[in-house]
Amino acid sequence: MTTPDDPSGWGAMPTPAGEFRLRPVRLPADLALLVRWMNDPEVDAFWELAGPQAGTERHVRAQLDGDGRSVPCLGLLDDAPMSYWEVYRADLDPLAAHYPARPHDTGLHLLLGPAASRGRGLGATLLAALAARVLRERPRCERVVAEPDVRNRRSVRTFERAGFRLAAELDLPGKRAALMVRDRLPDPTLRLPDPATSHGPHPVTSGGPDAAASRPAPGPASRQPTHPA
Repeated sequence: MTTPDDPSGWGAMPTPAGEFRLRPVRLPADLALLVRWMNDPEVDAFWELAGPQAGTERHVRAQLDGDGRSVPCLGLLDDAPMSYWEVYRADLDPLAAHYPARPHDTGLHLLLGPAASRGRGLGATLLAALAARVLRERPRCERVVAEPDVRNRRSVRTFERAGFRLAAELDLPGKRAALMVRDRLPDPTLRLPDPATSHGPHPVTSGGPDAAASRPAPGPASRQPTHPA
């Protein structure tokens, strides 16, 4: 039986790029794929999990063996695995010590795995779809949040195209972050992305073991990345 906190029960999300859905990571079946993505230099710049598979396995298993506050998922577009996501309770995460968290705030970390998935506007398209689905499936959640590095302006713009707003800048361990917030009632003037016209040369990648809000205990220690999506 699934619950509102379980992304496996959220179903398919139609997007202009295809049908998108989340499927919780399965170990060891998904490990080789995740390790390959983590060893891509563009991904490693933000996630810092390149190297032997043991590092990636520890990072993911800490969430799978935890209390369910953070759920690692594969993102499937038309049933093809092409992204990695962490859907977590931001109000129960170390991030909550750095901003005025509200009960049931939901945070997102992500990376687009295959190089062919990057630079096509997919990040904003999928972020918009998933944020809307989070707010639909978690009725007590009023906001979806993320914390990209302020120096990564392309990442911040990706979130903005997905309906997020820059709420504040936060001094987190290891980085100064842009607190991006998608409210339940978004600005009606915002135009959500069309993958045919949204482009960017950089990979979408937000979070990771260095992210401001890594995992709530039990799980890996919270570190902050240079990144985001």
